[in-house]
Amino acid sequence: MTEANTQSTPAKTSSPSRPKKTRARGERGPLASVALHAALLIASATAVLPPLWLLVTSFKPTSEAFSTDLVKDFTFRNYDHVVNDTEFLNWLGNSLLVVGLTTVIGVFISATTGYAVSRFKFPGMRPLMWLLLITQMFPVAVLIVPLYNLLASLGLLNQPVGLVVTYLTIAVPFCAWMMKGYFDTIPVEIDEAGRVDGLNPFGTFWRLIVPLAKPGLAVTGFYSFITGWAEVAYASAFMTGEENLTLAGGLQTFVNQYTSDWGSLTASAVIVAVPAAVIFGFVQRHLVSGLTAGATKS
Repeated sequence: MTEANTQSTPAKTSSPSRPKKTRARGERGPLASVALHAALLIASATAVLPPLWLLVTSFKPTSEAFSTDLVKDFTFRNYDHVVNDTEFLNWLGNSLLVVGLTTVIGVFISATTGYAVSRFKFPGMRPLMWLLLITQMFPVAVLIVPLYNLLASLGLLNQPVGLVVTYLTIAVPFCAWMMKGYFDTIPVEIDEAGRVDGLNPFGTFWRLIVPLAKPGLAVTGFYSFITGWAEVAYASAFMTGEENLTLAGGLQTFVNQYTSDWGSLTASAVIVAVPAAVIFGFVQRHLVSGLTAGATKS
């Protein structure tokens, strides 16, 4: 009996395959990076070109205001005309008075209101916060007539105090809500330590809490400043006579249905933008922390 010799054939060994490169979670691919950078460039150009063109136009003669060329005949004539031949300095003084009072009073009322709602429980607290929120839902056009009649009955038309009161109705509700959220992030133990040391509630607020709330106060002050500095509708409706206008209302006198002095308008707009840029430069490091305070809770 013969046995068949079986020849065993060696098994084929497959070469180890390279593992597929997996992209880390959140890592962008090449096309996504290109699209993102392109979108950022377009957004940056959209944001920068209008103010840049405004600045360029302010140095052009009025006859070349709509020219697409850069400045050919560089001139300061528009700025000289605005400062020396118009009521611009009066407008500037009126705006500084209104904005200064709006900012100081608005910060104080918003901070004290936000602190009271954050720390104390009192009857009517929730209706008060809802009232502050509801006032933000009405557009400016709806409120002009009621506010006009109210200011007229109080004799505050064509008065800086009337504009201050009006701007406070815009700034305080939003800022009070924001300050309430910021004060919620400050530990209550600090207030308790102040009371143990013999401070009354206002002393605790002024001496202990306010120094810790600088980012929130910076945002509140900036918002109140911008509210009074750039507002046009109320300033135009409640103030008459060129000598009583604020900057926002005065700029409209350069362009109307009969005349269009684009050189003076662009020059004055550049001057108006400078204080806002300076204020933003001072408070910008506090803006992010102040605006995001209260978004998360520990």
